[in-house]
Amino acid sequence: MTPARLRDDPRLRAAAVGLGLIPPRTMHTAAEAQLLQELARGRRCVVEIGVYEGSSALVLLDALGSDATLHLIDPFGHQPGALRAGWAATERTTRRVVARAAAAAGDASPRVVWHIERSEDTAGGWRGPPVDLVFVDGDHTAAGVALDWSRWHELVAADGYVVFHDARSAPGSPPGIDDVIGVVDGLFREGGAAGWEIAREVDRAVAVRRAATQAA
Repeated sequence: MTPARLRDDPRLRAAAVGLGLIPPRTMHTAAEAQLLQELARGRRCVVEIGVYEGSSALVLLDALGSDATLHLIDPFGHQPGALRAGWAATERTTRRVVARAAAAAGDASPRVVWHIERSEDTAGGWRGPPVDLVFVDGDHTAAGVALDWSRWHELVAADGYVVFHDARSAPGSPPGIDDVIGVVDGLFREGGAAGWEIAREVDRAVAVRRAATQAA
């Protein structure tokens, strides 16, 4: 019932979401959330690229155990290659969303590590263990998706996964995803990524798996 000019105003949304008056904007479908939870369950190191208001971070946090670490990467602010015009999120607000969920989970919550920077910078300084799952949902330009792939796929463990969001057309697809689809098709449908295979496709998400023999 709220007019769009108020509902989508970044400052008003930040206040309402941060206070818990409204939930974070959901960017994934229920089936995509189930896919993320299935792939994350039992894993020890998970990375999300593009956190926005935190809705998919909550999905991952709920699936991970207390022995896991969830790395959340986002420079925040206006990101024209990742979000619709006029959309933005603030670091403080999204941290509060995730912190509330972690507090509610208590001792069962995974460790959460924030990286307030671009994903290529996090990858370049990575000192963590091999990554079990990377969820790529940040820069939706062809160059941005290709860069996320090039910087992160070698950090993925044997039998680990990379999940690309908005990588296939489905009902309700947002505009501007052709670049993501093109990169994913070139890598995994046209033989551009040796040692990787498409494992699952759900709505707009494509999950690819690294073969054990290809892991470093």
